[in-house]
Amino acid sequence: MTGLPADLIPLTHGISPAGPSTPPMIPQLGLGTYKVVDDDAEHVVLAALELGYRHIDTAQMYGNEAGVGRALAASRLQREELFVTSKLDNPNHRRDDALRSLDATLDALGLDFLDLFLVHWPLAMSAGIDLVDTWRTMIKILDSGRVRAIGVSNYTAEHLHRITEATGVVPAVNQVELHPWLTQESLRSIHERLGIVTQSWSPLGRGQVLQDPVVVQIAQDLKVSPAQVVIRWHLQKGFVVIPKSVHSDRIRTNGDVFGFTLSQEQVAAIDALDRGQRTGSHPDRVQV
Repeated sequence: MTGLPADLIPLTHGISPAGPSTPPMIPQLGLGTYKVVDDDAEHVVLAALELGYRHIDTAQMYGNEAGVGRALAASRLQREELFVTSKLDNPNHRRDDALRSLDATLDALGLDFLDLFLVHWPLAMSAGIDLVDTWRTMIKILDSGRVRAIGVSNYTAEHLHRITEATGVVPAVNQVELHPWLTQESLRSIHERLGIVTQSWSPLGRGQVLQDPVVVQIAQDLKVSPAQVVIRWHLQKGFVVIPKSVHSDRIRTNGDVFGFTLSQEQVAAIDALDRGQRTGSHPDRVQV
């Protein structure tokens, strides 16, 4: 896979047994498309692909899969050059709904398969759907060969233990809110023990973290932007990171993070900013 010089991380769990002998490799840096409306998605994603991004993250919930698909087609990149993720929307957790929604996702994206398909949010028993039942549906989807890997998003330690103990299948990825003000250290230790790749959404804390004096000072010292400092921190911590922007200059800057390195002292200073502060919803409160 060519493009930005991002590391490729192998997905060792939740992968199709019918797939290639080598595990799927997820580029550590990608483009997020949360709140990018469909009309804008085509030119935003195409600009990112032209700048060298090869990892695109979308979701059924975002309503922009068709626009992402138009960008993928317009780029004329070979399918093997791309890593495309989408996510199961909350109303689609029942098996038949999930299978139909995957068909719709692939049609909208113009793809024969997804590289990674995630459960977007953990639904509570009160919604009439059990976490384990949803995960079993995801395993069925994996076995169909239409996705190369399955994972989850916004799952807590309790959620992860429930689905893995019930099915024996560990998610490839858990995509969670993660940034210097919310480092998720306890959850990350569970990911490491289970072999789950940690992926960061809202990696810049919706821009709030960029005003932190520690981040600003490190940026000044390195003569880079605060966003570049935070993205570099994610990379050096080993997280997969998907910053989102609709501005081509910011997309370019966010990808220009391979020409410098944070020192151990700088990484530690950013680690110390953790305050357990979320900028998005808590998994236990978003149910439908």
